[in-house]
Amino acid sequence: MRKNPRLHDRLAVVTGAARGLGAGLAHELAGRGMRLALLGRESETLATVAASLPTEAHCFEVDVTDDAAMARTAREITERMGPASVVVANAGVAEGGPFAGSDPVTWRRVVEVNLVGSAVTARSFLPGLLATRGYFLQIASTAAFGAAPMMSAYCASKAGAESFAQSLRAELGPQGVAVGIAYLSWTGTDMIRDADQYGVLRELRRHMPAPARKVFPVETVARWVARGVDHRSPTVYAPPWLRAVQPVRPFLPPLVALVSRRELPRLAQHTDFSPTGLLGRGGDADRRGAGIGGRPD
Repeated sequence: MRKNPRLHDRLAVVTGAARGLGAGLAHELAGRGMRLALLGRESETLATVAASLPTEAHCFEVDVTDDAAMARTAREITERMGPASVVVANAGVAEGGPFAGSDPVTWRRVVEVNLVGSAVTARSFLPGLLATRGYFLQIASTAAFGAAPMMSAYCASKAGAESFAQSLRAELGPQGVAVGIAYLSWTGTDMIRDADQYGVLRELRRHMPAPARKVFPVETVARWVARGVDHRSPTVYAPPWLRAVQPVRPFLPPLVALVSRRELPRLAQHTDFSPTGLLGRGGDADRRGAGIGGRPD
């Protein structure tokens, strides 16, 4: 893990930092000498992550979709730690299953956390980013490239988050704030491990081309993303070869539709297409915090 003198002793805010990529990225940024403000829904898990970091780190339990709570948290962080130089909108949840059978509350929650939560995060920390001429990084997904069946809420939210970040980049660039978008493929988080327990999502990944269905370790993805922070990159690809997919993006939705028309009826004969509910331990924590009912039986 290499030091970055430009980032040393600067403050990074990471949402969704209790586990997975958020925790991995916190370690990478701390290794570069940054101080960390860790935001999430699980105070004990956040504290464990903070205690493992080699630099100053403080934890803040907050719902990224709550405007008032996020504004209070941003003020507290600024008063205690100073303005943020890096803000990573990483908090995210996912659910799978046919749209027709989806729970409206759960479907909406995915969009609220992944899209609205990113906007609330940006709004809350924008004064600090303007003061430091800092860097805002939106964690997106290959789900923004070509919408997949059975993942309508997740795909819609990540495509929306991508468009939000592009708009923000154009707006804030003249004021010295850089905005990046990180496009992530399958990452070995508990969300993905949980997804593989459901036939509908396991089959979705199994029918992807071999390179596109590979699961990458969190530590590897966190290193790729941290390099983007090092360079204030407008785009970050994890894995890096995803950059080559960008030119063919217009062809992906019709290709997905063509394959789905052939494969979904066949898969429906032997695969349970029931809704999954929010995935992973992070999804469980958000479900409890948001007061959403349990997963379908």
